[in-house]
Amino acid sequence: MSVAPVETAGSTFLFGRDNSNRLIAPEWPRMAVPMVLITIVIAALHLVLPVIATVLLAALAAMTAHLSKFAVKAEGERQLETGSRMALAGLAVALPMFLFGSAMGLWGSSGQVGWFYCLAAVATISLLATVIQSGRLVSVLAAQVSIWSGMTCVASTLAGYLSLIVGVAIAIAAYYRQRKIDLLQREKSESDQRAQTRAQEILSDYEETGQGWFWETDRRGQLTYLSTPVAEILGKPVEELVGRPFAELFNLSEQSGEGERTLAFHLSARSSFSELAVRAATPEEERWWSITGRPTYDTFNNFTGFRGSGTDLTEKRRSQEHASRLAHFDSLTGLSNRFRMSQTLEKILLAPQVQHRACSVFLLDLDRFKQVNDTLGHPAGDALLKQVAQRLERVVGKMGRVGRLGGDEFQVILPGKIEREQLGHLASRIIESLSQPYSIEGSRVMIGASVGIALAPDDGVTSEALIRNADLALYAAKDGGRGRYHFYAADLHSDAEERRKMEEDLRDAVSNGGLELYYQPVVQTSTEKITGFEALLRWNHPEQGWISPARFIPIAEDTGLIAPIGEWALRTACQDLARWPENVRVAVNVSPLQFANPSLPIIVTNALATAQVAAERLELEITESVFLNDDEGTDHMFKSLKAIGVRLALDDFGTGYSSLGYLRSAPFDKIKIDQSFVRGATQPGSRNGAIISSIVSLAEALGMETTAEGVETLDELDLVRMLGCSHVQGYIYERPLSSMNAAARLSTGLMAIAQGPRSARAARQSMLRKVVLDHGGHRYNAMVRNISQTGALIEGLWNVPSGTIFRVLLADNHAVTATCRWSNEDRMGVEFSMPLRLDETGRIAAVAGKPPALAEADSVVQRKVG
Repeated sequence: MSVAPVETAGSTFLFGRDNSNRLIAPEWPRMAVPMVLITIVIAALHLVLPVIATVLLAALAAMTAHLSKFAVKAEGERQLETGSRMALAGLAVALPMFLFGSAMGLWGSSGQVGWFYCLAAVATISLLATVIQSGRLVSVLAAQVSIWSGMTCVASTLAGYLSLIVGVAIAIAAYYRQRKIDLLQREKSESDQRAQTRAQEILSDYEETGQGWFWETDRRGQLTYLSTPVAEILGKPVEELVGRPFAELFNLSEQSGEGERTLAFHLSARSSFSELAVRAATPEEERWWSITGRPTYDTFNNFTGFRGSGTDLTEKRRSQEHASRLAHFDSLTGLSNRFRMSQTLEKILLAPQVQHRACSVFLLDLDRFKQVNDTLGHPAGDALLKQVAQRLERVVGKMGRVGRLGGDEFQVILPGKIEREQLGHLASRIIESLSQPYSIEGSRVMIGASVGIALAPDDGVTSEALIRNADLALYAAKDGGRGRYHFYAADLHSDAEERRKMEEDLRDAVSNGGLELYYQPVVQTSTEKITGFEALLRWNHPEQGWISPARFIPIAEDTGLIAPIGEWALRTACQDLARWPENVRVAVNVSPLQFANPSLPIIVTNALATAQVAAERLELEITESVFLNDDEGTDHMFKSLKAIGVRLALDDFGTGYSSLGYLRSAPFDKIKIDQSFVRGATQPGSRNGAIISSIVSLAEALGMETTAEGVETLDELDLVRMLGCSHVQGYIYERPLSSMNAAARLSTGLMAIAQGPRSARAARQSMLRKVVLDHGGHRYNAMVRNISQTGALIEGLWNVPSGTIFRVLLADNHAVTATCRWSNEDRMGVEFSMPLRLDETGRIAAVAGKPPALAEADSVVQRKVG
């Protein structure tokens, strides 16, 4: 291994550019010739024979110079220490020069020749020595000092000694300088050797571990080197592959034409290539390599071949293929995923020819799928989705592409222009097929499907517009009762636009203080005194008037506004509470989203501290839905709230979560009985009274209070008092009051007087029945509270003008025309155009069957009409 010279400061000047930093020039032995010739020339010019001492010294100098070839050889072949090298330089350079200088000095002192000739001889030899030892300052100085010292010693002893002293000093300095450079050179050599060894070991490990391999070819493309692991993969020894064409390592016949031409092009054009994917010529297993190569050239710029490396690409390609499949197909059902369906739709809508841009989009949503997940578990839900996917593909067949967008949402894209009637038949077949029973883990499962349909270009020319409109059509299908299909219509945008506008207005109301709190008294049944109020959120819209919380609370929860609204309600209720008597409490509803916020205890604490009211005067009403994700976080939140000292009430008990297990650990102070159990509890044959009694007994056993909500008649009040309810809340005592009116009411005392009808009119049937109202082509969801042959009390629409005419869909196949006669907030009384028929039991026949399906099965959507 050749080692580059050590570039130490001054080394080039001192020792020349010899790679080995030699002190003696290889040409130095030739100095014997000019020493002899100069002596002969001077003798010939003066026609004298030199004195014997001169002859001996000159001959000895020439002989010593000639014998220096052994010193040159020793310095070049052996690794000598610095002292040995300096000694050799002294013998090979300094000694012959000193002898020659002494010879010339003696000759000049003898008088045979003039000093001029002797000095000329010494100067000439000195100049030749400088030329030969050019760049080696140590040798040049040694030669100069030695030759002139030799002459000086003859002419003057003192001067000679001084010269020798100077020469010795220079020799010592040169020695230490040379020693330092030798040490640096040795360290550099050893370091380079270690680096080269380490590099070789790393490359060997790199090859042996299979991380990569190396190859080299000659100018004809034949292998001159190949890593052993590659040969083992190919099933051949390295010796057999060396000398064979490089291209034989690969199976180019299965590559695309482009890939084969690319490899051939680089090899023939002698150009570099990087990470070129090629298939290995393996006999059995399919393997892929990524190869990199570059051409090599000699010092005359002649092409000598290629040199490069390679890495195994097999696992990476498999991962890429798997990732590509995951990126385009649903991992559960194998259907196209959202991304691939979007690509398919974009490709159709951006077709070069307009007539090819027509297509139809079906959006499907499974009905009652969540119940399967909740009852049988998610594995059963996954198995159901697989069967749904198979049925969809069978029904659609080659007409279009089926995809799963996520969850229980599916999409079908049908290219080309298809008549609406044909699309309706296909949608019906899809719904019929998906509604057939499924067998999941030995259980018989029934679900349904709703379909929304949008057509291009009629319903949109962009994928965004088409999907949006199909989604609106899907919601319309659900509103119509689920298990049906619906084509997109322009008026479907009105509901979406109404929601968007309400969201914007709600944000403005939150920012500008447009919301209000109203308070409904809670009365203790034993004393008929007001013990507290429930804070109810109200929104008086500047244009639409009072808007029901049933409309804007879901929007607030969807948009995240419920957090700031809830915090504002807590602070406002506590501030109003601070102005009320000490023995009056306030109850504030806490949504599940608020309850899940870890900062809720801090918010409650700050609200109490700011208003400076006692914690036990604040009651937080929490619904059963917070227990759906029953975990340590729920328990921790209850403990944190109770640590503050606030009271906790379970709101709408019996209407949500079906398990009673949470009552064992949840530290509730009160259970609120939902008004749906109070309604009709006094009617003959009603079981609501038994349910109320059971709830009261359960609460008493757990040491909790009970509040019956929605009490409106005296007989309902008597019933809940008789059944043991500790508190009552409802119109029988008071409607919700503004903050100012609540304070005024308290100023008159805490006694509450029940005022209202003795009972519901005998001719009316009390109920809690969902109906659909049709007004001017718009449909509204509402709730019938009671009904007679000539009219009904309907709840759900706010501030309906008197005289407004509706079509009331009482059952799936029974509708009646009704006129609004009065309205108060979200309630109105309607009069039917024709009396309703009674059945043989004396009940209204129209409401004996199933109620019409509504847009949302679990809530009443309340709207303002007129």
